[in-house]
Amino acid sequence: MGVTRQSDTAFDDAVVGAGIIGLAHAYHLARAGQRVVVIERAPQACGASIRNFGMIWPIGQPFGPMRLLAMRSREIWLDVLGRSGIWFDPCGSLHLAYHEDEARVLREFLDEAGNHGYECALEDPGQIGLRASSVVQSKLIGGMWSPTEICVDPREVIAKLPGWLSQTYGVVFHYGETVTGHFSPYVRTGSRAIEAAHLWVCSGDEFHLLYPEVIQSLGLTRCKLQMMRTNPTRDGARIGPMLAAGSTLRHYKAFETCPSLPEVRKRFSSELPDFDRFGIHVMTSQNGRDEVVLGDSHEYGQYVEPFNREEIDSYILDYLKTFVDIPNLSIAQRWHGIYAKHPTEPYVIANPDADTTIVTGLGGAGMTLSFGVAERIVLSSLSEAGVERHRQNVGERLQ
Repeated sequence: MGVTRQSDTAFDDAVVGAGIIGLAHAYHLARAGQRVVVIERAPQACGASIRNFGMIWPIGQPFGPMRLLAMRSREIWLDVLGRSGIWFDPCGSLHLAYHEDEARVLREFLDEAGNHGYECALEDPGQIGLRASSVVQSKLIGGMWSPTEICVDPREVIAKLPGWLSQTYGVVFHYGETVTGHFSPYVRTGSRAIEAAHLWVCSGDEFHLLYPEVIQSLGLTRCKLQMMRTNPTRDGARIGPMLAAGSTLRHYKAFETCPSLPEVRKRFSSELPDFDRFGIHVMTSQNGRDEVVLGDSHEYGQYVEPFNREEIDSYILDYLKTFVDIPNLSIAQRWHGIYAKHPTEPYVIANPDADTTIVTGLGGAGMTLSFGVAERIVLSSLSEAGVERHRQNVGERLQ
């Protein structure tokens, strides 16, 4: 059922940015009964929220609170995707081992995983072949299957979710407008002043437009990543689960406590030193258009070059062929994405004043954590009545 808007000029909350973090905040605010406007400077969000794998990836989060937050976010994602009709595939993931040190890391991870609610399992090459026929069997020792990961097409999510939020909850969207200032209770854009009691700044790696002094003090950096997308696979062939191999064990905090991980790191530093230099680890996902998304690399710094490095794409493609066989693989698109990241914190919240909240720094976990982080932050800001409305609208249907 649609929601009738009371006003197009006066709101309880204004959200800056129509990427996934901004949309997640708009969702939770609106479900709590708030009148919400989202203001996006581009005709459609075009930052990191559409330049990623589309992986909802709880397996990458470490044991404890972050794993629980990722699983809560996944729960909300499933509800939103199911009700909005946006394509998704709960395909799970496989981490593949082609070296003994990688296999040890997976076994060590699984020794603890069961105590923290993970549903992972080791599989031998035969089991993996039945689950994903595209996996290279030569030298494959085994792998770890996880059923919790979900694939979405980020382009479709960012294009369709605003319309669903508008129709279902009355969220108002202003595209092609840049927020230039906040003078409570008004948000100033280039063309208007919009009344809003609270401003939520979810503008990704934009550090200089709104509250630059505050954002500069947060210790954030930028990360540039290179990615590719293939043409649709022949005859709609599916690769099965989302796939990763030994290089990925070096990247995610979930594996940091595994005793054998230093051996994996040392071997990669010796055999593939440019993987450390460019922060390369290789993964694949496949969207509903049968395109396979490949990546990625990680180059950190305040300044991000606009030029891609051809050698990074070559490293990714060469390593990909060691664990995935995609017949007639041809690259349709190449790009780089940029996201904000904090060196130690999983995300950053700042309140320049009582009427403003900045949410940033989710790094490469923005898709995974978006709805869980937004729920936590929004609930902490609401009145008791708002929390109760949110509980009734969101919590009970997800119990």
